[in-house]
Amino acid sequence: MPPMRRLAATALLTTGLALPAQAEMTPEERAAFREEVRAYLLENPEVLVEAMDVLQSRENEAAANRDLQMLADNKAAIFESADDWVGGNPEGDVVLVEFMDYRCGYCRKAYSEVEELVKSDGNIRFVVKEFPILGEASLMSSQFAIAVRQLHGDAAYKSVHDALIELRGEPTVETLTRLAQDLGHEPQPILDRMNAPEVMSVIQANHALADTMEISGTPTFVLKSMMLRGYVPLDSMRQIVAEVRAEG
Repeated sequence: MPPMRRLAATALLTTGLALPAQAEMTPEERAAFREEVRAYLLENPEVLVEAMDVLQSRENEAAANRDLQMLADNKAAIFESADDWVGGNPEGDVVLVEFMDYRCGYCRKAYSEVEELVKSDGNIRFVVKEFPILGEASLMSSQFAIAVRQLHGDAAYKSVHDALIELRGEPTVETLTRLAQDLGHEPQPILDRMNAPEVMSVIQANHALADTMEISGTPTFVLKSMMLRGYVPLDSMRQIVAEVRAEG
């Protein structure tokens, strides 16, 4: 391989398509270098794939490191907020946090699998972050659920949470009234509290935390050492929990 072409290949593979500094080249040398790069890539297009793989690997590593730093910086708000419902084993050795939206199709898909994961494992502390991002219906659902928890406690919240995640119709005032009645609660105090500062502050805090954590979609799962943005199948989630548990 000619020296110039070898230089071009080395630059591409070691710097992720970054070219060496050209300030010291003459215009003729610069033109020759560019031509050699072009010729080499035409003869060896697989180099582009290799270089892009290196670049993607570096970006993934940087993103993982950024996530770790954000987790460390926001540990208390993520894992220990008194505003969040806690299920599973409160003393579990693995904490799983879910940012969720009741109207999110993937949250609904994940719901039964997360329930099975927590139940079958027996040693997971499961934390729910109310994170309505899909419009007014999502917001009303979260307001209703949080109001129920603040007025009637964790057991009542869990019943409402389950009902809302499986609700097929729109969460109108009439629908929520019937839901409260079906679960044995007086509807009006719950409806009155939905817009209270105590309720809205929970949602606002979760949105602020999500912004800080660069979370923009649901479901997003947070564990000790990682964030999982999007739906994760049950078997994969079990494997991830095992890996986190092995970390100690």
